[in-house]
Amino acid sequence: MRLLNARSFKIEEFHGDAVPDYAILSHTWGREEISFADYHNPRYTSLSWNTRLKAGWRKIKHACEEASRRKFDYVWIDTCCIDKTSSAELSEAINSMAGWYRRAGVCIVYLVDYAQDEESGVVFDRFKRCRWFTRGWALQELIFPKFVEFYDSEWQHIGNKLDLMSQIREITKIDQRVLVDAAVLPSICVARKMSWAANRQTTRTEDTAYCLMGIFDVNMPLLYGEGRKAFQRLQEEILKKSNDFSILLWHPSLSSNDREEIITEYDHNRYTSILADSPACFSAGSSLEYALVDYYHAICGDPCP
Repeated sequence: MRLLNARSFKIEEFHGDAVPDYAILSHTWGREEISFADYHNPRYTSLSWNTRLKAGWRKIKHACEEASRRKFDYVWIDTCCIDKTSSAELSEAINSMAGWYRRAGVCIVYLVDYAQDEESGVVFDRFKRCRWFTRGWALQELIFPKFVEFYDSEWQHIGNKLDLMSQIREITKIDQRVLVDAAVLPSICVARKMSWAANRQTTRTEDTAYCLMGIFDVNMPLLYGEGRKAFQRLQEEILKKSNDFSILLWHPSLSSNDREEIITEYDHNRYTSILADSPACFSAGSSLEYALVDYYHAICGDPCP
């Protein structure tokens, strides 16, 4: 695991138990991000002046300052701590990412499109429109770290995950018990967890699936170019380790009153797979419980008599 030294701004590599305590950054990508290549361009013995002029450098600098202020000597930032030119390294990193966020001492969330109002505090109408809440990768970055601190576009502290619990809960529809302790994730049914990602986007189609591997505690190889098949593979991996049939409770136009119709009046001409095409198919699943597995059995019978 590579970490950025919060004081020297140098990247250092650690393995196994030698990994020190670290802070971790959660953000949305913008223009002129600082890449791993910027740190390892053979023309430079250190970060070049041109690199320091990039818009992404300010983000790194402030993230390191906040990490240091919170007594962390290291910080992990995805833009510069992963060599994305190596498909093997990228695959390993994405499969490890949930664990990295879980083990972080604090997660620093930078909301580039939010300005804090010092007089009126958090302005919910602006807060809920932050791009960060629409990104697929940000889901696990919110759930897994125990301590999450939010900062606005000028790096003014907004509050932490507990301070903002009611606002975050309303925006994301994630159960409060999950936001408090990610260890309860296994007790949440598949469809409900899928619903949290229903309205989130990723730049690449495949990342719609890859960003959820940690949420469902599965691992699989990355195959960029496979498109929507990635989400099919994700569901197959989930089914291998779970008997939760709520994964079958999906529909492109699912509403809270439609669930029995989905099971009893399935349109065989319209669908060619029992698996969903994307998390959007679970958009109305936020209230589903494991009890629906018994409901499925009552209607369809035991699939394994």
